[in-house]
Amino acid sequence: MMKTETIKRIKNAVVAALLTGGCAGRRGMQEEDCGPLPCLGAVAGWEKSGKTQTFDAANLYEYIDRRAEQYISAGVVGVATSDYKFQGNLEATVDVYTMKSADGAKTIFDADPPTADSKSVPLGDAARLYGQSVVFRKGVTLVRITAFEAAPARATR
Repeated sequence: MMKTETIKRIKNAVVAALLTGGCAGRRGMQEEDCGPLPCLGAVAGWEKSGKTQTFDAANLYEYIDRRAEQYISAGVVGVATSDYKFQGNLEATVDVYTMKSADGAKTIFDADPPTADSKSVPLGDAARLYGQSVVFRKGVTLVRITAFEAAPARATR
């Protein structure tokens, strides 16, 4: 499956979770508060590969050290982040930033101008698709989804 297709699938899951206010565990799995992120079993073929981590303005530097001040200046309230796997072949990291205002989300979105290999896509208030990632904003929310191929399993002797 191409990375663009991978990004579309996880993007759709994140959008659905954002529209429904997140979700809890599915299919009898142990419940987890995923916040605005898709939880276990929310999207066919995709599974969370770890617990949702959250950071607020006070400890954001633990997650995005070099850019934390930029987000804090723009009014970040916090971020929820989680990793996902698709059929063991592809992985994606989803970051959902909540800002104090829609202007803060726009400020962060606009701080990364389009590149030659990016294109605008119709999603939220504004969105940009790159080779292996998509960034979009909707109201006070800014979402970054980055997909990559899973590392090959090590051979055992």
